[in-house]
This record gives sequence, C-alpha cells and structure tokens, in this order.
Amino acid sequence: MHESNTTVSPKDRFLTVYGRKPVLEALDDPELRVDKVILADTARGPGAAEIQRAAKAAGVQVRRASAHRVKVLAGNGKQDQGVLADVVAPRMRPLTAALSSAPLPERVLVLDGITTPANVGMILRSATAAGVGGIVVPRRGVAALDPLVVKASAGVAFRAPVLRCATAAEAAGLLSDAGYRLYGLGATGGEGLFDAELPERAAFVLGGETAGISPDVEEYLTGWVSIPMPGDVESLNVSAAAAVLCFELVRRGTKR
Repeated sequence: MHESNTTVSPKDRFLTVYGRKPVLEALDDPELRVDKVILADTARGPGAAEIQRAAKAAGVQVRRASAHRVKVLAGNGKQDQGVLADVVAPRMRPLTAALSSAPLPERVLVLDGITTPANVGMILRSATAAGVGGIVVPRRGVAALDPLVVKASAGVAFRAPVLRCATAAEAAGLLSDAGYRLYGLGATGGEGLFDAELPERAAFVLGGETAGISPDVEEYLTGWVSIPMPGDVESLNVSAAAAVLCFELVRRGTKR
C-alpha cells in the first residue's frame, strides 16, 4: 500500500542530529535552520549550558525530555549524549509529493538495501553535485539519515533532494506508475552505461553492498546498465558506481 501524500512525517522534513558537537555545529551554522533542540532532563553542567546559549543565540527553542525519550528520538542509545536537534532539510519531501507536482524530476536514484552510512552520505553528495533531481532514501532497509550520513556527505545531506517513502519496493511501484523506466545498476550484464539509450524519465536503482537489488524491486526493472571496467576489478563500491552514473548524466547534458 502506498503512503498518503497528505500527511508529512517529521522524518520527511528534518534531519535529526544528536550529540553535543553535531548539535552545536548545526546551531552555529548560519546556512542551516534548526527547528528545535531536545535536551535530556538529566543533562546538566557546562555542556548543556553551552547548548542552551547557542540555541538562544540562534533563536531556537530548547525542549526538555526524559533521557529515554531522547534516546528513542535519536535512535542511538550510545552516542546521543542527551541532546538532539531537528535540522530543516528544505529539499527533502515525500516521494508521493514529488510525483504529484510539476515538474517531475527527470532523473532519480533509488537506494535499495544500502546499509553503510558512509555510502549513503557519499551518494547524496555526488548526486547533489551532479544535479540529480531526486534521491529516494527509504525509511526501511537503508541506513538512517543520521550524523554519520551527514558527516560522510560533508554536510550536503542537509540540502540534498531526498525523497522519502517506506521501502524501495514502494518507490519502484510509485515511480513505475508515474511513467518512469527503472534500470538496475549492475557490475556486469545489461547495456554499457556510456552507450545505453535512456528515456526522458528514468530511475536508477542502486542495490545493497552485499545482496544487491532486492527481488521485489527487480520485478519493476526495465533493464540493467553497467559500468565498463577494462581493468582486472570485479566491481566498484556502490558510492563510487553512483558517482560514475551521476556524472555520466551530466556528460550527456540531460536536463534535470
């Protein structure tokens, strides 16, 4: 079942960062807008005071919550240090919203089972740099958009055109219904990426580090494309392969 496009979850509007240093960095960055800071009621001392001062200077509300609640919201019970912040991601929205408004993004990436935060972060950085119209990051089956992803993206994750949905299979169905042709990026087989004829509206699925593209997503694929590798290397890291794909689209001069 596809999710309604009328209710937007906070997880589709904000990136949550946790830990004292990441929260302070977000509050001190004039290019970011922090919606709120949540501080554990057990957080005391100079660290908590510094966060409260920085939040006041930035005009950001600080809410108190139980330490357990902070851990639940952060999704990381070991590294939250009793504080988190919701940072506005202005280009992040539900996939359903992107597909119900004009113009539709012509080129979209779909992340399927990529669980290493560094890979997700680097894909967001490369795709945003290349001007890709949307990067589908499902809430399940893919690394959470947390400070590890933000760090790997060198902060680009905050302004990446992230599209949210429940699963990669849901994304594949929605995109197919919207007229996209879906292509799996594989190590071998299919058409060579540099020679393939691509339709005006295409989505490229990037599979997980070990299992690749999941069967329930594969059934939506129109075909496969692969990166020619004349050297004696079996495959590229998924983030490296994504970068090659994204800048091949740039080379083609495809309008986003």
